[in-house]
Amino acid sequence: MFTQETAIRKYSRTMASSTSRQSLPIIFKFAAFILLVFSLGPAVLSLPTVSATGHRLLANQTFRPDQELHRLKRIKAYLKKINKPAVKTIQSPDGDMIDCVLSHLQPAFDHPQLKGQRPLIKRLHSLNIQEPPERPKGHDSIDAMTESFQLWTDSGESCPEGTVPIRRTTEKDILRASSIRKFGRKLRRRVRHDTMSTDHEHAVAFVNGDQYYGAKASINVWAPSVTDQYEFSLSQLWVISGSFGNDLNTIEAGWQVSPLLYGDNYLRFFTYWTNDAYHTTGCYNLLCSGFVQTNNKIAIGAAISPRSSYNGRQFDIGIMVWKDPKHGHWWLEFGLGLLVGYWPSFLFNHLRSHASMIQFGGEIVNSRSMGHHTSTQMGSGHFADEGFGKASYFRNLQVVDWDNSLIPLSNLHLLADHPNCYNIKAGTNNVWGNYFYYGGPGRNVRCP
Repeated sequence: MFTQETAIRKYSRTMASSTSRQSLPIIFKFAAFILLVFSLGPAVLSLPTVSATGHRLLANQTFRPDQELHRLKRIKAYLKKINKPAVKTIQSPDGDMIDCVLSHLQPAFDHPQLKGQRPLIKRLHSLNIQEPPERPKGHDSIDAMTESFQLWTDSGESCPEGTVPIRRTTEKDILRASSIRKFGRKLRRRVRHDTMSTDHEHAVAFVNGDQYYGAKASINVWAPSVTDQYEFSLSQLWVISGSFGNDLNTIEAGWQVSPLLYGDNYLRFFTYWTNDAYHTTGCYNLLCSGFVQTNNKIAIGAAISPRSSYNGRQFDIGIMVWKDPKHGHWWLEFGLGLLVGYWPSFLFNHLRSHASMIQFGGEIVNSRSMGHHTSTQMGSGHFADEGFGKASYFRNLQVVDWDNSLIPLSNLHLLADHPNCYNIKAGTNNVWGNYFYYGGPGRNVRCP
């Protein structure tokens, strides 16, 4: 029987022999050492180490090269699937690689119900023909965005017509997720409905009890501090339908800081959708088939710049999501009238007809990783009471009615899960229409 003692004796004899015979090839010395290490078994391999995929192994875990290699192989195959061939690549100052992908090759057209449209989309773009959606009545549309809100455009580079800019996904992005299946997806309990959620905290304004066909708001832009890599801070609007069970449908758009998803603390423009309460469908940005991008100037998931500063200059971004009356798709507009793309109506069941709730506001994850409430900030990191220039805001809140008209909100409800940590305060005036301030610092003397 080959024992640990046998291995040590053999290793000792090998080393002694090599001392007297210098001509013994070095490879045999190395092989003998490896034999010793593996003969020690779990006593060596159970020590804290780092796997091939960069994950730290715990003391009671065993490093299994075959499993690690299999995982790396799956990751590379996944990257090949979602990173489409680029006709041009632009290096962003924040480190992102922005690929200019032909419109008909974008991830959306991997969806079974869209695959057949690839030749048509390719032909329409070659002829520069694209039917725009019918914008809501009362919407002041500007067809060209005069301001740059994304870092990757600062170099003056742009994607050619007929392509869409897509943030390239890297191996590191996927390795930060617990699995490929969970990469690019939200956890459950993302929409504020009751006070049962303990890890997701909200400060939101919402309307319900009617049929809604869209929503619009200008969202103040900040870069809140996120103190744990598994937490995030976001500000967005939600278009919601269905119950808050497994059939929840949502469309979401806004800005977020998410170290887990992006690997940094940059403020980023994002979208999301689901038709089954985040169980198996939907994803962030363009990380799965679904959202069809039609614009070559905005990269979803890319960093936003500039941002607001405390007692300094304030910036906000306009976001509108609405249902095109003609084709029924849900369109997204960003900034000064720039059409980004649409969610096809067939992605949803309840939202195929209309929304039953519209929600605006902020959300954070409170992981309590240090044993107390997180210090992750919401909005600007300051409470609503501080007002303009200090607290973050949403302004010009509107919804789209059955007649495809933008109308002011009525019966607006406010809700803050933990007002000592993050709060919200609403108002109305002739310049901002319906608006509210919201946010907070998280942990403080009243939020232990």
